[in-house]
Amino acid sequence: MSNPSTQNDGDSDSEEFNDVAAHELNDCRVEALEAIDKAPFSWFHVKVCMVAGTGFFTDAYDIFAINIASDMLGILGSCSPTLKQPKLWNKGSSAHWKPVWTMFFGWLADIVGRKRMYGMELLIIVIATFVQALAGSGPAVHYGVGVGGDYPLSAVITSEFASTRTRGRLMTAVFASQGWGNLAASLVALIVTVAYKNSIIAGNFNEPKHVDYCWRILIGLGCVPGVIALYFRLTIPETPRFTMDIDRDVRKATTDIRNMLGPKGSSPGVYWVDPNAVVQRAFAPRRSRRDFIAYLKKRHNLQLLFGLAYSWFAIDVAFYGLGLNASNILTSDLLTHAGIGDTIDQSQLNTTLGIYKSLHNVVIGSLVVTVAGLLPGYYASFCLIDVWGRKPIQLMGFSVLTALLAILAGIYPGPRPTDGHQGKAKAFVALYCLANFFTNFGPNVTTFIIPGEVFPTRYRSTAHGIAAASGKLGAIVSQIIFFKVFLLLCFVITVGKCSLGIFAGVTLTGIGSTLLLEETRDKSLEQLSREQQEGFIQDAAWHSPSARLSLVLDGISWRLSGSWVSVY
Repeated sequence: MSNPSTQNDGDSDSEEFNDVAAHELNDCRVEALEAIDKAPFSWFHVKVCMVAGTGFFTDAYDIFAINIASDMLGILGSCSPTLKQPKLWNKGSSAHWKPVWTMFFGWLADIVGRKRMYGMELLIIVIATFVQALAGSGPAVHYGVGVGGDYPLSAVITSEFASTRTRGRLMTAVFASQGWGNLAASLVALIVTVAYKNSIIAGNFNEPKHVDYCWRILIGLGCVPGVIALYFRLTIPETPRFTMDIDRDVRKATTDIRNMLGPKGSSPGVYWVDPNAVVQRAFAPRRSRRDFIAYLKKRHNLQLLFGLAYSWFAIDVAFYGLGLNASNILTSDLLTHAGIGDTIDQSQLNTTLGIYKSLHNVVIGSLVVTVAGLLPGYYASFCLIDVWGRKPIQLMGFSVLTALLAILAGIYPGPRPTDGHQGKAKAFVALYCLANFFTNFGPNVTTFIIPGEVFPTRYRSTAHGIAAASGKLGAIVSQIIFFKVFLLLCFVITVGKCSLGIFAGVTLTGIGSTLLLEETRDKSLEQLSREQQEGFIQDAAWHSPSARLSLVLDGISWRLSGSWVSVY
C-alpha cells in the first residue's frame, strides 16, 4: 500500500515539472514568434510569395478568360436565340459555388493544417480548367470549388510566414498576381485571335468553328501555371504558427523556423522531419464550437468580422460587375468611337470579318483596362500599404470609386454611341480605367489582407473564409444585378447606366463598413488577435512516436465526427 504523503509529494513534483515545462515552452514560443516577426526579407519569403501568387495568377487567368470566352460562345450561339442565355451563365458560373467552398476550405485549413489543404484546391483548379476546355460551360461550377479555397489559404499562409514590417507588401504581391493573370488572359486571347484571323475570315459565318478553337485554347492554357506550381504547393512546410498554436508542438515549430530562415531553408520545399523525435504537446487555447461562439460574442470581434465581410461583399459587387461585364459595357462600337480597335462598317456586321474585328476589339479593350487600370492599382497599394496603412487606403478607395461609378453612370454613351459622342466615349473609357485603378488601389487589396491578420491562429483561416465567401456572394449579386436589369429594361443604353449606378450605391455603403475596422499596420498577428500572450501555454505533455501516431488517429476521428476540439 502506497504512502499518501509520498503520493502527494509525487503529484506536487509532477505539477512543478509541468509548470516549468509550460514556462519554458512559453518562452520558446515567444522567441519563435519574435524570430518570424523580425526576420529580414529573404529568398524564402520570395519563394512563398511566388508559390502563393501562382495560384492567384491561375485563378485570375481563368476568371477573366471566361469573360472573353463568353463572347466567343455568344458568337457560336448567335444563330439560335436559345443559346444566348448561357453567355451570362458562363461568366457567373465559376462564382456560384465559391461562397460555400471558400468557407469549407477555410474551416478545414484550421483543422487539418494549411499545408495539407494547400495543393488540393490548386489540383481541383487544374483539372476543372482542363475539363472545361474540353467540355464547355458546366465544369466552371467545379472550377469555382478550387478558386474558393485559394483565398483563405494563400492569405493565411503568407501572413503567418511574413515579418511584421513587410507583411502588407508580401500579401499585396501575392494578390497582385491577379493582375498578371488578367493580363496573360488578354494577351493569350489576342495571340489566339490573330493567329486564327485568316481562318475566321475565310470560314462560314453561320458555323465559325475556328472561334470554337479559340476559346478552348484560351481556357485550356490556364492549366499550365497551375501544374508548374502544384509541386511547390504540395511540398511547402506547415506554418510555424499552426504547428505551435493548433498542433501545439512548440519545439517542432522552432526547429522549422530555424530550417526555413537559415541558409538551408531558402526553398519552401526544404525542411526536415525527424520521425523518431519525442513530441511535447502544449496545453493552449483550442478551437471548439463553444470557444468560437464565445469569441464572436465579444462585440469587437463580431463587429470586425461583419465589417470585413460586408466590405468584401461591396467591393466584389463593383469589381466583378466591372470585370465580368466589361465586354457588355465597353462594347466594340464604344471602343472604336474612343479610338481603340478597328472600325466595323455597317456592311461588315453580318460577315466573318465583322466577327474577327469584334473579337479583336474586345480583347484590345481588355488589355487597355488591365494595363491602364488594374495592374497600376495593385502596385500603388504595394508601395503604400505599409506606409499609409490598410484602413486609410480602403476608405479612400471606396470614396473615390463611388464618385467614379456615379460619373460613369451619368456619362455612359451606350453600347453603340453615335458619331457625335466620340469625346464622351473617350472620357468614359478613361474613367472606366481609373475606376479599375481605385478598385485595386483600395478595397480589393485591403479586404484580402486584413482578414488574414486580425484573428487568432486557430480561427484565422475560418474567419478569412467567411469574409471571402461574402465577397464571392457579391460577385454573384453583381451578375444578377446586370442580368435582371437587362431583362427588365427595354433600352440597352439604360442597362449600363442603371447597373453602374447600382454599383456606385453599393460601394457607398462600403465606406460605413470600413469605419468598423481597425488598423493593422506595424502590429504582430498576436497583438491583433487581442488575446493574452503571457501564459498562453498552460501545461505540457510528452509523447513517444508510437503514442503520437495513436493521438493523430484519435484527432482525425474526432475531427471527422464533427468536433472542432483537438485531442492531442
